[in-house]
Amino acid sequence: MRARDWILTTICGLTGSAAAALGVFYVVSFGGAGHGAAAARIGGPFTVVDDTGATVTEKTLAGKPYAMYFGYTFCPDVCPTTLLDMSRWIKKLGPDAEKLNYVFVSIDPERDTPKLMHTYLSSFDRHIRGFTGTPEQIAKEYRVYYKKIPTDDGGYVMDHSAVIYLMSENDRLVTVIPYQEDDASVLAKLENLVAATPAS
Repeated sequence: MRARDWILTTICGLTGSAAAALGVFYVVSFGGAGHGAAAARIGGPFTVVDDTGATVTEKTLAGKPYAMYFGYTFCPDVCPTTLLDMSRWIKKLGPDAEKLNYVFVSIDPERDTPKLMHTYLSSFDRHIRGFTGTPEQIAKEYRVYYKKIPTDDGGYVMDHSAVIYLMSENDRLVTVIPYQEDDASVLAKLENLVAATPAS
């Protein structure tokens, strides 16, 4: 299933703010004045910290295409599944894996400290970096939907979009990876992203 078809299907299954957010994602990414012009509106400046505590910005990722996923460490299933998938794809890419950046961005910085992010990501491929900080700084630029949902025990979970953004080396959206897309399709997208990158 193509990314735009998957997004439309997802919107049909949602209501309220989640559907609205994904609707904005669809319009911004695939509608309007053509794919290239629309995709340019995804991504932009941000300042957060990584899982070592170092300050990072959009310039940190410059020069390499990157895969960026938004989630949180307390996520019970979707986030660990996605990071395990990403770890498997990185391994299957072989030497080409070094030609991409991979980022897991927290939408729950209240709990996701750099130290916790670092410990959490140690269970996945070493290439995956963690970014945390004020989520509005980065989520706004990437049109990410997230919402805190209180639980009966006084805690909370985070409802959030579950796609991986594939961005070019100059910070432009190329395509997305829907949740649990099949490996063959994902690897083709990643290999195309690598192939489209000018040699340094």
